Amino acid sequence: MEDSTLKRFGVSMEGHLLRKFDHLVQQKGYENRSEAVRDLVRDALIQQSWEEEEQIVAGSILLFYNHHQRNLLDELTKVQHDMHDFILATTHFHLDHASCLELIVVKGKAKDIQQLSNKLTSLKGVGYGKFTVAPVEQV
Repeated sequence: MEDSTLKRFGVSMEGHLLRKFDHLVQQKGYENRSEAVRDLVRDALIQQSWEEEEQIVAGSILLFYNHHQRNLLDELTKVQHDMHDFILATTHFHLDHASCLELIVVKGKAKDIQQLSNKLTSLKGVGYGKFTVAPVEQV
């Protein structure tokens, strides 16, 4: 039986992060923080569910990084070569003297693609990584 009653809990975060979150809440038109948190939790749960599936998915891995970080480019290349069967295309952009954005288009079993994303986004020097995925319908 599903429990649909609202439960209250507390969340602690740094002041600067809360101010940014409040700005996001206002910008996206949420009536309150709770609505925004619920959406974030739903999104995280959907993303998590793909990890446990054998389903074929397609998506993208977005990476922002400092290309001056020692050994980072070699590590990024090694991970991508080790898992090349899942990579359809990559695009690399130079944002400024030190910052790069890389977009990697991927396809494969959800758990494999999530593993690739985790390996790339956890490398030292990657400032931000985002994995976006959608199921691929079987023909």
